[in-house]
Amino acid sequence: MLVHAGTHPSGAFRFNGQNYVPIADWARANGLRCAWLKRGDEMVATNRTARLVFGVDSHYVEINGIQVALSFPIANQQGVVLVAQFDLDAAIRPLMFPSRYARPGAVKTICLDPGHGGRDTGNRVGWHYEKLYTLALAAELRDQLRQAGFNVILTRTKDTYVELPDRPALANQRSADLFVSLHFNATEEARGEVEGPETYCITPVGASSTNARGEGSDHGPTPANRDEDESLLFAYQIQKSLVGNLDAEDRGVRRARFAVLRDARMPAILIEGGYMTNPYEGKQIYSAAYRRQMAQAIVKGILAYQKLTLSPPPVLPAVNHHPGKSGGGPSVKKSSGRGE
Repeated sequence: MLVHAGTHPSGAFRFNGQNYVPIADWARANGLRCAWLKRGDEMVATNRTARLVFGVDSHYVEINGIQVALSFPIANQQGVVLVAQFDLDAAIRPLMFPSRYARPGAVKTICLDPGHGGRDTGNRVGWHYEKLYTLALAAELRDQLRQAGFNVILTRTKDTYVELPDRPALANQRSADLFVSLHFNATEEARGEVEGPETYCITPVGASSTNARGEGSDHGPTPANRDEDESLLFAYQIQKSLVGNLDAEDRGVRRARFAVLRDARMPAILIEGGYMTNPYEGKQIYSAAYRRQMAQAIVKGILAYQKLTLSPPPVLPAVNHHPGKSGGGPSVKKSSGRGE
């Protein structure tokens, strides 16, 4: 049940235990104009540099062409489109106003975590094992990052098994400035249709993870929550770069309490670089040339994040849409477990 809280100065509504704010009111207060893209179903808020698309009942908002997961769905009450105050604070404001959330400081050391290894093969498609391609991508990315002037450490350099808690622990011990866990995805459903990268960062306290099917909102804080705004900014820059530079399908910035993210004491993300089960994208993943391109896109994303921490940040540039995309958010398909 949605109830109007008429005494609230912002005209807030109460819905499923959360305060909701009219998008039009929030947009007007922040210099954006609202209009219907599809009356009753989809609203856009724009200014000279930003474009946000809100789809009713969606758990995603599209920010300059990139889908960003929300903790609570967009609502429509008698023609008034509403967004949870929680999501304004935890997802939208950090990306709209990065200068207020990016922690100043140089990025010097980056910890790369090639997912799986040894007895943990990760996803398997035919004779292709995820653990081998994450290691190959990590090696390529390490070389490119070093050429760009970064110090790089890896959680594994061979086909060996590393316990999940030991991966962020190494980054913490070595005082890494960023943590990047590398994976590739798989699905048993619609193999020919599901494709594209996803980038995960830590779930805010009080919210369910994107992949938790509504569970987990009572999970307490983790060490990673101290850097959750920076991790969101980092994840967004990486996802934007992957989608734009690889001309890939956007499956969005998502939230999860993966074991490799929970204990990181620096901005930390997990990249799902695409779907091994997709006939076309799988062949790309197995290609060294494509992994080189992917590494270049990740480096560009890291440099874009670094720019936010070193100087007054630029406005978020738009990303070109693929034909037929809408702001309803990507569907949540089955993905391989990452220790949540």
